[in-house]
Amino acid sequence: MTHRTATSTITFAHPFRLSGFAEPLPAGTYKIETHEEMIDGLSFPAYRRVETLLFLPPPPGQANLIQVAAIDPADLEEAQRRDGETSGGPA
Repeated sequence: MTHRTATSTITFAHPFRLSGFAEPLPAGTYKIETHEEMIDGLSFPAYRRVETLLFLPPPPGQANLIQVAAIDPADLEEAQRRDGETSGGPA
């Protein structure tokens, strides 16, 4: 199967919650990585998302520590929507 990865960033103006995390995540800019695989057997190229990763900020004093969490992209979109409402931006 053919795989591809898309990388983007997302910025939150306020602390936000995602399922699977006990505490709110701090406001800031986060790297997002989306992994997709090609759907075989079609007459045109099409991909399906297989994983979305959120790169977390390192804990204080541990700048070299990289923490990554698999997240639900719908959950991330909802958190972004709530952040926009809190900021007074578009819903």
